[in-house]
Amino acid sequence: MGLPRFGPPNPKAVVGDDGGDSKTKKTNRVISSPNLYVANCGPAVGISHDTIASVFASFGHVKGVYAADGSGARVIVCYDDENCAAAALAALHGRSCPQLAGRTLHIRYSVLQPSPTTVNSSSVQVCLSASETAIPGLYLIPDFVTPHEEQELLAAVDANPWISLAKRRVQHYGYQFCYQIRNVNTKHHLGALPSFVSPVLERVSSFPNLSDTTDVSLDQLTVNEYPPGVGLSPHIDTHSAFEGLIFSLSLAGPCIMEFRRYSQGAWLPKPGSSIDTESETQENSTNFSRKAIYLPPRSMLLLSGEARYAWHHYIPHHKIDIVNDSVIKRSSRRVSFTLRKVRTGPCQCQYPQYCDSQR
Repeated sequence: MGLPRFGPPNPKAVVGDDGGDSKTKKTNRVISSPNLYVANCGPAVGISHDTIASVFASFGHVKGVYAADGSGARVIVCYDDENCAAAALAALHGRSCPQLAGRTLHIRYSVLQPSPTTVNSSSVQVCLSASETAIPGLYLIPDFVTPHEEQELLAAVDANPWISLAKRRVQHYGYQFCYQIRNVNTKHHLGALPSFVSPVLERVSSFPNLSDTTDVSLDQLTVNEYPPGVGLSPHIDTHSAFEGLIFSLSLAGPCIMEFRRYSQGAWLPKPGSSIDTESETQENSTNFSRKAIYLPPRSMLLLSGEARYAWHHYIPHHKIDIVNDSVIKRSSRRVSFTLRKVRTGPCQCQYPQYCDSQR
């Protein structure tokens, strides 16, 4: 039987004594607990949860090893019994651990505080191909551009000015996307798409999953730059803003993109919230279907039909991703090119419960 690696998602550690980092909640001083907050080990430093569990299992049965935060370098180890936790604390705190790459562990007692409304990030299988997701209209082509073309595209956008948002930077071409209203001003045309994206547009026109009669005359490009740990909240690109094909090219780094189809129609963020906020975990997972796909660098994702109109997509705010037992650390940056065609009339899609034009 394999050792448990994941438990309640996004646990908050309440650390005892004076341990832990400044981000942990420090109310309710903990004298003793079966749970230990362990700093300086985790997937971000090349140590898996399985390996951590095997080391701490020397002191008793380990119920699970959980990420303490989004750093990937701090975990919570949970035992059945406080005596086991006490023994591990006494033996390992402040000492170099040969079984954990010689790292010096910093350990305190902890009270695990899982939020009942959070979504368990380990409960969804991460697909490596679009067909595995079984979402109609979703397509993924790996190596859509070459490594040399990738570097040329990155150099081209880095030569142009960036617009800084709360947690990421963007550039707009063709038409500017207004995040406050989640739409575009069709009367404000910024000009033709830049020449550096022409090879991508030519390749898109021969996308293998499109029919010969499909209109792929794209006229809007948004370039996003994501630093590590930054994602997007769940959203459907506004129906009235864009036509039925959305292409997204991933450059410089990988990520996991998740998809949700809500049983009650569109999910609406809290008033005043941003698409950058970490609000994807503030719900009950029983009211939507959930899928996930891994987007490697240089891959092109196409959202069309049901995938475009009915499924919310988002990027979890993680610094590391778990892809079918493999730990993938996000790069220092991920850049995406999102190509769309601006809609000039109301949307008449077959998904009125998700459509702002038909509600």
